[in-house]
Amino acid sequence: MRCGKFNLSLERPLLMGIVNLTPDSFSGDGVATDTARAIAHARHQIEAGADLLDLGAESSRPGAIPTSLSDELSRLLPVLEALVDCGVPISVDTYKPEVMRAAIDYGASMINDIYALRMPGALEAVAGSDCAVCLMHMQGQPLTMQQSPSYSDALLEVHDFLEHRVMVAHAAGITSQRLVLDPGFGFGKTLEHNVQLLRHLDRISIDNLPLLVGVSRKSMLGTITGRPVDQRLSASVAAALLAAQAGARILRVHDVGETRDAMNVWQAVRAS
Repeated sequence: MRCGKFNLSLERPLLMGIVNLTPDSFSGDGVATDTARAIAHARHQIEAGADLLDLGAESSRPGAIPTSLSDELSRLLPVLEALVDCGVPISVDTYKPEVMRAAIDYGASMINDIYALRMPGALEAVAGSDCAVCLMHMQGQPLTMQQSPSYSDALLEVHDFLEHRVMVAHAAGITSQRLVLDPGFGFGKTLEHNVQLLRHLDRISIDNLPLLVGVSRKSMLGTITGRPVDQRLSASVAAALLAAQAGARILRVHDVGETRDAMNVWQAVRAS
């Protein structure tokens, strides 16, 4: 996969360590404007085995209020600037074209967009770069997406949406080598929809493009286990392992070290 100045092998699932630069992260690990803490957390993620980092300066949790452009940039850019030479690709989680352009100028290797480049100007912001792009499915928008999600056929609708966005990206000059797809667990989906997607990831696959799965600490795991967000480590690792077994090539996780251990055991057994 082409990811900015990096060429990433997808022979094994890659771990994307989460760095939340928000004050209202659902997972309780947001560092807001504490740049030093954010950088330290990011470096810890790398030491624990992260293959990529994902910086997000606007919360997209259910019910989240949109963040202003100035606030998002002020949270993001100092951390991105400090980490751009950290040795792993830096992904920036944003849907704003202005943030995309600034992130690319500062050396980001991937844009992770919950709106799948649907905002005006987003395609143009990334098309001429060499960064990777993650296209995610979301029904609705963060403020209201979990109020009453409904599908006739969730698998088919997610697949068809992503297929269309891939076609749009290709038409804008974004090659397959730069594309990653995310079914959007928890983004306008019930527990039943999420479980169905995880069980049948292969049915979302489009042209063998890599799938990114992010289920770490999410409410679906709380519903299944009855655990609060700070007690979902075991469930998160189990879900990541299931996603890898189902074909996910990038796992977006909070707990990198523990997930890396699980992946190492799984890979050792597969190779024996």
